[in-house]
Amino acid sequence: MIKIAPSILSADFANLERDIRKIASADYVHVDVMDGLFVPNITIGIPVVKALRPTTSLPLDVHLMIERPVRYVEQFCDAGADIVTCHVESDSEENIRAALTKIHAKGKKAGVVVKPKTPAEAVLPFLNECDMVLVMTVEPGFGGQSFMADMMPKVAQIRAWIDERTLTCELEVDGGVAIQTRDACVNAGANVLVAGSAVYGAEDIPARIKELRG
Repeated sequence: MIKIAPSILSADFANLERDIRKIASADYVHVDVMDGLFVPNITIGIPVVKALRPTTSLPLDVHLMIERPVRYVEQFCDAGADIVTCHVESDSEENIRAALTKIHAKGKKAGVVVKPKTPAEAVLPFLNECDMVLVMTVEPGFGGQSFMADMMPKVAQIRAWIDERTLTCELEVDGGVAIQTRDACVNAGANVLVAGSAVYGAEDIPARIKELRG
């Protein structure tokens, strides 16, 4: 089954509770955390995740676009994150593995993320420990960018490795996902679609979520 994870980066930050309620028919709430260092933008942090937790029963899918996430993953778990993903580019292999271990020790799901220029092979050292792998289909740091179709071979390669190892790991794509691009993602092997403006820009949000799910 295809899962939909609307990104609150496209929501109204002055009305986050209202806008999260609008996506109640989705599967996850995708929360983009940016620190202004790993990416050039700054969004939200631990206090906002904690404030969001009581507003929805949906799992919070927290995507950390921050330097050295091992420093903060436990706090994000304690704040209410259900899934925490860390960029492989944000620290050493040893520290990314330590971050995954800390997330699992909190009873939460853990995963890794790769930027567009990062090869698929970068996920291999972590794959057996991941509940999710996220492939960026735009450059991380900003919403509303155009979908990068040339990332689909990377998605397909990671899907092949997941299937070869018979892992339960989910494969997520994030960036420019819309009605026009969802089939390419699904056909490449993604089963979780992050969509921001495609969901929040729709007149009928539940209908758009259903349409994206297929």
